[in-house]
Amino acid sequence: MRQNQPLLLIEDNEDDRFFFKRALKAAGVSNPLFVAEDGQKAIDYLSGTGVFGDRERYPVPSLVLLDLNLPEIKGLEVLSWLKQQDSLRRVVTVVLTSSREPSDVRKAYQMGANSYLVKPSTSGQLEDLVKTLDEYWLQFNVFDK
Repeated sequence: MRQNQPLLLIEDNEDDRFFFKRALKAAGVSNPLFVAEDGQKAIDYLSGTGVFGDRERYPVPSLVLLDLNLPEIKGLEVLSWLKQQDSLRRVVTVVLTSSREPSDVRKAYQMGANSYLVKPSTSGQLEDLVKTLDEYWLQFNVFDK
């Protein structure tokens, strides 16, 4: 496992953040995890502006986990912005949301999402999903830097 690969979770729901962090720990994923609670903070983090200006402290993530239903700036808008940035467009972006809406799935892929996952309903399923994310994106995937 490439434990040095930073992850960015963009999630406004405190419970979902808690359960995701717990699933990471249970799955043995020790990569550094950074969190943005809304779309504007996500853009600030990704662009390295404001409080996120120190790239040693807030590195560019190798994997972004993006909720769609965010305050401030919606997830699809964050995704669109991210994929328009020359320095960030190759960052692996996985939509992790509760929406099963076919139009959301279609838009996310059209905007450059690398994967679209629906949040599981149990902690065991979430742990399995995190293990799969770890295996595929962090162990086997080759990143383009």
